[in-house]
Amino acid sequence: MCTHIRRTHHRMSSLSHLKEIFRMADAVCFDVDSTVIKEEGIDELAKFCGVGDAVAEMTRKAMGGSLTFKAALTERLALICPSREQVQALITEHPPRLTEGIKELVHRLHQRNVQVFLISGGFQSIVEHVATELDIPLTNVYANRLKFYYSGEYAGFDETKLTAESGGKGKVIGLLKEKYGFHNVVMIGDGATDMEACPPADGFIGFGGNVIRQQVKEKAKWYITDFEELLRELDSDCIKMNHNDIIY
Repeated sequence: MCTHIRRTHHRMSSLSHLKEIFRMADAVCFDVDSTVIKEEGIDELAKFCGVGDAVAEMTRKAMGGSLTFKAALTERLALICPSREQVQALITEHPPRLTEGIKELVHRLHQRNVQVFLISGGFQSIVEHVATELDIPLTNVYANRLKFYYSGEYAGFDETKLTAESGGKGKVIGLLKEKYGFHNVVMIGDGATDMEACPPADGFIGFGGNVIRQQVKEKAKWYITDFEELLRELDSDCIKMNHNDIIY
């Protein structure tokens, strides 16, 4: 009984500490696919190029196997073989759909002078489109860059990008802390690769508003299914700050 109480208390204190880190954050990093947007970019591109089912099957096998992130990405892109025109047509005809509440949350973070970054294993052209929608500077985008021949045909992807590597999101956050001297960096995302980025991130918030990854739901100290919860947390902080400003 006492052990159960101690564990519950520890979990509660961990959550309250994480909420404090979020309120004090000087940088918040978001995953993009199934977090900031409702879809998985690579799946949408595969569907658009007519190989959706084959790529989905490949993704399932990769998740259960021993392929590195880079090897799995190489295999799937070789199958999709997207041209520059197809990528642009996807963005124009089927633009990524923002998750409810993300626009308001990013705006609120910007109002608090918090730097917002998008860190994705997806594709730069798609993620930059999302960044523009959210008024996030393109310099704050870290994603994989597709390469094309002059003819516009697919020519691979930039394998030197940190986001092309296993553990790449954590490497990007380490770089950001070194470059900007951030003290409180929070990573928000739906997947295991987002959770693994903490540390070096100072806090991780699991997001299940589009898809629930059981492993993340079970292990994350703070798991949300609606960005409204984070907005409420920031609002409660504003109320506390205003209360402290009152002169009695």
